[in-house]
Amino acid sequence: MSSKTMAKRVYGVLAAWVLFAALAVFLPERAKAAPDLGLEVRAALLVDARTGRILYQDAQIDTPYPPASMTKMMTEYLILEAIQNGKLHWDDVLTADEAVYNLGRKRDSSGVFLNLGEKHTVRELFEAMAIYSANDATVMLAEGLAGSETDFVRLMNEKAKGLGLTNTHFVTSTGYPEDELGDFRPNIDGEQQMSARDAALLGLALVRDHPEVLEFTSVARKKFPKDNGQFIDMINYNKLLPGLAYAYEGVDGLKTGHTDKAKYSVTATAKRGEMRLIAVVIGAESEAKRAEAARKLFDYGFQSFDYVTLAQKGENLPDVKTFPVAKGKARQVEVVLGADVVDVAPKNGDAPSLNPKLNAAPLVAPVKAETAVGVLDLQNDALPYISPAYAQAAAVPLVAKDDVPKANPIALFFRAVMDFLGNLFGRIVASFGGRP
Repeated sequence: MSSKTMAKRVYGVLAAWVLFAALAVFLPERAKAAPDLGLEVRAALLVDARTGRILYQDAQIDTPYPPASMTKMMTEYLILEAIQNGKLHWDDVLTADEAVYNLGRKRDSSGVFLNLGEKHTVRELFEAMAIYSANDATVMLAEGLAGSETDFVRLMNEKAKGLGLTNTHFVTSTGYPEDELGDFRPNIDGEQQMSARDAALLGLALVRDHPEVLEFTSVARKKFPKDNGQFIDMINYNKLLPGLAYAYEGVDGLKTGHTDKAKYSVTATAKRGEMRLIAVVIGAESEAKRAEAARKLFDYGFQSFDYVTLAQKGENLPDVKTFPVAKGKARQVEVVLGADVVDVAPKNGDAPSLNPKLNAAPLVAPVKAETAVGVLDLQNDALPYISPAYAQAAAVPLVAKDDVPKANPIALFFRAVMDFLGNLFGRIVASFGGRP
């Protein structure tokens, strides 16, 4: 091989390494692959509950899968909403009908074996649903609110749209396989399905809008009273709870799911310090692998991320000092942050960038302090928001710092004259300066 050929090859290798190094430095953060957590599941997602940032995701988070009993999160949401609105009360007494009795005795159906005509309060039934994933108690609640399970499922699908669940369709209130219900199947077309993103959004909404749900989902064990004076010992299927088989510090909900078709899934939540995380695992092969995947997600979240305060309420931004005011005693008003700027970020990593967006038109006096003049968006492509709604909610208002009274008419008249003369002089100067 000639020395010239050898030099060309060496030059080519060096050029390739230089290009690789440049790409490694300058490629945006979003190009980096998610860490390999070794999750043996169909889909997995980890979200920070405070900000709605996705901390971990795989490629399947928008693929719909059978959710099994994770469906009950929507039933819980609607029941708690009805209690909040006074349509149901915790001490209301409901009566089991034939549909409830039939489902309580179905093969592989979790339940508290409600008898025909058996009566229970809404609270007792809710506990059975949230702790023991009781299908019969769930249907009893659905009928108690809407009159029939079919009408209740229609409410579920309406609420799903309202919450932005775009890859979800409910057929039952329980998640029990609809094709195994026979004559008791709700009159709803299609198949039950939900994506990991939608499961996380539903879990986030449940904890945000009805945090009292955690009073139920955090219970590891409780006894359910039967009409014959005996009790059923309910052990929570979420074995991540303290005191159970796969206990993880900080876990206090939310809902597991399992059928032969769905395999083992969970939407779990854990809180440590100020940070609450939502982990979704869909389609693990066993209860142990489901718990292992959730634990790995939580470990990654709590060990790798923290909250950062980027700026505080009342502070200026370096590039946005003032905003124009029309017809005011002052022509401009100082602009400050209307709230603290807090976000989640990798520990010892890059903080999100601040992106101010000001209103197009000037304010018109009189202007009150705290009047919004724009918003501050937080940009971090490596940690996207789970939905546009969370991105909008995270925007921090930019506001006027002080009051700006309206100028009196005489002052406005002389200001207009001076502005006219100034503009005229500027045009004259520009015209002379523009001559050859």
